[in-house]
This record gives sequence, C-alpha cells and structure tokens, in this order.
Amino acid sequence: MAPFPTLVHQDICGLLWTWLRGHAPADVRATQAVAVELSHDTSRCPDVLLCRSDVPSDRSSLRPQDVVLAVEIVSPGTRRIDRFAKPCEYAAVGIPFYWRIEQDPVHVYAYRIGDRVGPGGERQYELVADGPDVIELTEPFDIKLPVAEITP
Repeated sequence: MAPFPTLVHQDICGLLWTWLRGHAPADVRATQAVAVELSHDTSRCPDVLLCRSDVPSDRSSLRPQDVVLAVEIVSPGTRRIDRFAKPCEYAAVGIPFYWRIEQDPVHVYAYRIGDRVGPGGERQYELVADGPDVIELTEPFDIKLPVAEITP
C-alpha cells in the first residue's frame, strides 16, 4: 500500500486540477483520483487526469481509451513507481500523454506516447517538454502553464 500523500502533494494536485479545468477545451474534462482500469485485475489512480468529456459523470473508473492525460506527482514514498512503473503501464494501454511532476522544487516533465517500442513490444513515452518555469505544449491542447501557478 502506498503512503498517504503529503499536504504539499495535495496542494500541487489541487492547483493543477484547477488550472487544467480553467484552460482545457470543452472536449476534455479535468478530474482527480479516478481509477483507470489497466487490465481486468489492475487499476491505477493518477493524481490528476484529463478524460474525454463524453464519459458519463457517474463513472467511478475509466477505461484507458477514456483518458487523454495522466499526471503523477512524485512523492518520496512513490518515486520508483511514479518515475518508472506507472509511465510504462500507462503507455502500454495507450494513454496518449503523461506528466510527471517533481516536488521541491516543482518541475514538470511532459511526455507523449511515441513510436519507440520497449523490450516487451509495448509503446513508450518520449519527453516533449520539461521545465521549472513554464511548460509550453501544443498537445493535448495549446498549453502555456506557468509552473508558479501550480506551486504552493
């Protein structure tokens, strides 16, 4: 069982959710801590995610094809899982975008699924942007995220 998140982890999570909710286009919806079914017996719960807006609001779990972006905020107790296991699992099921946010100082790493194939034949993420100040992306929508706005 993973350790409970810290207050600063939750602050970053809430600030990012609020930012995404205010900037995302109408075809996607920002949410937090909703399970994503990776297989019939495995699910993960990203800290923040974007899903398609046509997903029914009464769902408590999502299919990988419902998810546009999965975000993990790295905590001391989850470093290896957030940096290695989760991105591999998310890419393997075809989630198009993954962000990893490091704390202290806050630094955003943005990935998109690439054409690179791993040793098991699964697709992998490629880094498209990172920074401690501003993240600018054109996918999954036009983003210019000042990191200070998600820093408690």
